[in-house]
Amino acid sequence: MPSLSDKLKSLGVKTGTSHLAPPQPVRHTIDTVVAGSFLSTPRGEAFVSEQIFDEGYLHGTVSHLSTFPLSLISQWANDPRIADLPIHKFAFLDTETSGMAGGTGTYAFLVGAARFVNGKFTLQQFFLRDPSEEPAMLEALINFLGPCEGLVTFNGKSFDVPLLATRYSLHRIPAPFKNYAHIDLLPLARRLWRDRLPSRALKYLEEHVLGFTRTSDEVPGYEIPWLYFDYLRSGDARPLGGVFYHNAMDVVAMAALLSHVSELLADPYSGRVEHGLDFVALGKLYEDLGHWDEAARLFERGLEIGLTESDFGVAVKRLSILQKKRGDVSRALKLWEEAAQKGHIYAHIELAKYYEHKLRNAKTAIQWAKSARMEVEHADLPAYIRKHWLTEIDHRLARLERKAGV
Repeated sequence: MPSLSDKLKSLGVKTGTSHLAPPQPVRHTIDTVVAGSFLSTPRGEAFVSEQIFDEGYLHGTVSHLSTFPLSLISQWANDPRIADLPIHKFAFLDTETSGMAGGTGTYAFLVGAARFVNGKFTLQQFFLRDPSEEPAMLEALINFLGPCEGLVTFNGKSFDVPLLATRYSLHRIPAPFKNYAHIDLLPLARRLWRDRLPSRALKYLEEHVLGFTRTSDEVPGYEIPWLYFDYLRSGDARPLGGVFYHNAMDVVAMAALLSHVSELLADPYSGRVEHGLDFVALGKLYEDLGHWDEAARLFERGLEIGLTESDFGVAVKRLSILQKKRGDVSRALKLWEEAAQKGHIYAHIELAKYYEHKLRNAKTAIQWAKSARMEVEHADLPAYIRKHWLTEIDHRLARLERKAGV
């Protein structure tokens, strides 16, 4: 009696698996991991992913839709074009690269660029599926940056822009941003928060200034080059989803930070500034820009909110020197007296100078110089600082005693 196998064979049914083709691995290409499309350029196809953040989007506590008053930032950057450009003429740009060293061997495999289009924050991310696609990606980026006249970056003047300029030059393609006005937010962030925050990294500012925490999709920046190299070896794009998220959040955070900083500089008293040290930092910036009256007001607000003793000394010293520059000697005198009561050595010396040179009162000046010496003797100071103060004070005392006939 024929077996079941024989009957199946007589019907043309094959048994077993030897006749089947081996299973093919599932390819997780970038377009299966990240929503995007392929853009045709004169140099080939480029993969582009797009996200649109509408008018109601909040990044932490900050809305992207602000008036972006850039007048003071324009003065700080020493570029008058910045104040004249509307925000939709700026592109916000960040790169993810094959390494951090720079040079011709480093390339940007992911470029995030965003601009305001009809009031909506439109982000496009340009990705290299293979390094051979770099000319196509650079051409695609040109199209997106075409309507712009300015750039906003975070450390872009030192890293992102020179890197991209090198890549454009290597492929003999004119860099689209060559003459753009440029706001680099990193040095501005250092000016505003270096005395209060332990880090001025963008992600840290995002959390502690903007009030935004990234999701678990975030990947650390130092892992990103290795994730890309793994992708080039394996063809598996799945781990790159986190890289796209990281890049997108960096670009979005830059827009939120510029919005926050521009409004903070335009109106520091609206409630955006809550810390005394932040008012002092703003005062320093305003002073450097020549806005002395506003700088003095900011220093005073910082002192009113409350500072640690060491920070108080720095702020009072800065304000008292500013008051002298403004000609407001009576206000400076009051500040020195308050600081002297708290044991700040410089305040005793400033008072000694005031009584010696302004009031021609050598005896009172001697009293203040001696009290300064006493503060130095009782203070816990490094030897070189103690020597500095004692040398200055003793020189002053000798001169004053000669004047007073002591």
